Amino acid sequence: MSEFNLNDHMHRLLMREAFFAPLSRQIDKEATTAIPTAGVRINPDTGYFELKYNPTFFEGLTDEQRSGVLIHEFYHLVFEHVTGRLPDELAGVMSGSPTKEQAQLFKLWNIAADLSINCLIGQENLPEMCCFPGVGMFENMPSGQTAEWYFAELKRMVEEQKKNQEEGGEGEPGEGQPGDGSGGFDIDEAGQFDDHGAWSEEASKEMQEIAKQRLTEAVKKAAQEASQSNSWGSVSNQVRKDILDRINPRVDWKKVLRYFCKTSQRAERRSTPKRLNTRFPYIHSGRRVKRTANIAVSIDQSGSVDDNMLAAFYSELNKLSGIATFTVIPFDDKVFEGKIYTWKKGETRKWERVLCGGTNFDAPTEYVNAHKFDGHIILTDLMAPKPKASKCQRMWMTTKYYADRPYFKTNERIIAIDV
Repeated sequence: MSEFNLNDHMHRLLMREAFFAPLSRQIDKEATTAIPTAGVRINPDTGYFELKYNPTFFEGLTDEQRSGVLIHEFYHLVFEHVTGRLPDELAGVMSGSPTKEQAQLFKLWNIAADLSINCLIGQENLPEMCCFPGVGMFENMPSGQTAEWYFAELKRMVEEQKKNQEEGGEGEPGEGQPGDGSGGFDIDEAGQFDDHGAWSEEASKEMQEIAKQRLTEAVKKAAQEASQSNSWGSVSNQVRKDILDRINPRVDWKKVLRYFCKTSQRAERRSTPKRLNTRFPYIHSGRRVKRTANIAVSIDQSGSVDDNMLAAFYSELNKLSGIATFTVIPFDDKVFEGKIYTWKKGETRKWERVLCGGTNFDAPTEYVNAHKFDGHIILTDLMAPKPKASKCQRMWMTTKYYADRPYFKTNERIIAIDV
């Protein structure tokens, strides 16, 4: 076997590309001649990721290409191509004995994953045999698309080629270009430099979950360290955003709002002779339980609380008015009691802005504390000092921009509304 030392090159790479260092520490590296190039997989016995590489292949590359191949493999992990991002139609197809059609779909997904990654690295930093958007049989494919987009386009091309062949023998492999409608596409000549066959080696669901959790933690640590030290290296701004969004999953604010209203419900019990007492029938009267929630909704009237946020919020309150009664409290630096109204269960209302001024969160908090409410929601941009404590559970709703930049720290829940 070749004497090529991957660790020396990996060390030099990670000095320039510090973001990938925490990922590298989670990956075992193994030299082998069993594969022609390189590839990553989950070890079915340990639940750790492995990078298998052919040292002879690496010896024949330039330093830039070696770095490109390693970054390529890291990106497969970052974008979860190894851990469950397979399209639904591919889930489980490589276990057992896949059909020819299933194996072809799997290879199309592999090519699509490579296309989405390679345009992030640059053709000059990759081996010549790689597949790259805008080059060769992918000439008419744009850069910067997701693996799912390329997968759908590759499937369309294969179907178009099959249709042409059935209708008259047109569209033989190698003729035409992807995306030009001719259907010309030879899957066996697509040009992949890394080996994806190892992805299909069977690991138990338990091992897959262990590996996925380890990967999630490694990517999260890598992103945190890169952000703190501004050491993202060649990772583009868009990829940084995608990574940060991936490690900070979005919360469905509508479900959180509904949950808040449901958990704020209190039970009102009253006796009724019409309901049978199950413990003492015909001796004591029964009880009827009515669950309601009286929620205070304080709406910040400052100009930075935009109309789109108000419209989205009111739309959801209309749906929730069946399980709660809302008292809408307009405020800026004080509560405008003349504008307060009760939004009763089952009512539908349109949003409106009644005032526009500064912001003081103590004002609505004092009003809610002085009255009997089960919960308090404040719709705001959070741009004011921290208020006094609330006597009922309190939640803050704002846009993602302000949720990421709160004026004060709080242990209470802050939910971002999609607008």
